Amino acid sequence: MKDKDKKKETKKEKDKRKDMEKKIKQEQKRKQEEKEEKKNEIPHDRMLIIDKDKCKPKLCEQECKKTCIMNKAGKLCIEVQRTSIVAEISEELCIGCNLCVKKCPFSAIKLITIPATFLKLIVHRYSRNGFKLHRLPIPKAGQVLGIVGANGVGKTTALQILAGKIKPNLGRYNDVPEWGEILKYFHGSDLQNYFTKLLECNYKASIKPQYVESIPQVFQGKVKHLIEKKDQKKNSEALLDLLELRHLLERDIEKLSGGEFQRLAILVVAIQNVDIYIFDEPSSYLDVKQRLTAADCIRDVLTEENYVIVVEHDLVMLDYLSDLICCIYGDPSLYGIVTMPFGVREGINVFLAGYNSKENTKFRETALDFDIKVLMNSII
Repeated sequence: MKDKDKKKETKKEKDKRKDMEKKIKQEQKRKQEEKEEKKNEIPHDRMLIIDKDKCKPKLCEQECKKTCIMNKAGKLCIEVQRTSIVAEISEELCIGCNLCVKKCPFSAIKLITIPATFLKLIVHRYSRNGFKLHRLPIPKAGQVLGIVGANGVGKTTALQILAGKIKPNLGRYNDVPEWGEILKYFHGSDLQNYFTKLLECNYKASIKPQYVESIPQVFQGKVKHLIEKKDQKKNSEALLDLLELRHLLERDIEKLSGGEFQRLAILVVAIQNVDIYIFDEPSSYLDVKQRLTAADCIRDVLTEENYVIVVEHDLVMLDYLSDLICCIYGDPSLYGIVTMPFGVREGINVFLAGYNSKENTKFRETALDFDIKVLMNSII
């Protein structure tokens, strides 16, 4: 009997040992998977943005400064007085405690985590703790570059830089670098050649503004007078018929509707003899037929030597128009990140998915899906 009990006990011990070995192997496997994830993980860094419209030092008790751990330690991380226009926070001294974000009564402070690699790619920043633009869209001669992204993430800023209206400061808003340093920063990329042509060849750009209703603030008079003034290529007659504007020649500009403003703005850009054509949201106010006509007009200005850049929210028009696509994503009014150029199909799919597999970056929690059944049911 005793021998049998010993055998039984031995069997129990074997089962326990096997269970322990199994758990050890599972734990080792888990740790190995964690190591692999850490290897593939992109390092992140912090960025502090203050909304100047919300920050009101005169109406608060400077809670951000009082609760800051670094300030309590004797370091000047947050600078703000009652007489200040806006608070200033040192990104170098900030340890990311998030107390200032929580304590601000106006929710004016944002602590953002972005991949560390993008912090080295700052093209422009307006002020300390202000909006940051990381990278630029890369135009190519003889091809239409489409740009898609949410409002407030830097599309207009990028267009102004590419048009030569804004000098990129590489994040140094207090000490703007010279063009030689800027060209060195873009060394080896197509943007170096682009900015070299912009400077040395005195390239000219024409921009169709996003808000076409502002045209009467710049020009007063009849439609025909504006066209005559801008018609450098002498091709306005054909475009008047294409864009259905001929009947508006005698009308005062301030009396135009939204769609008429849009078509006139596209025509005015298309009849100018420039090297860079930029169209900011050309489909606004237009119906389907007018959008296709406008797209044909924009494609017609393209030559092998010039550049055409289009910002558009209508993905169908973007697909119809573009040869390349750059997506711009980020947090509105806080920061924007520009992707490298994609082919049209790939670029639109990246935007819809909210995930850039080439950089392993997710910029939207959920993908944008189109349920065909729901759409068909609504039509029927």
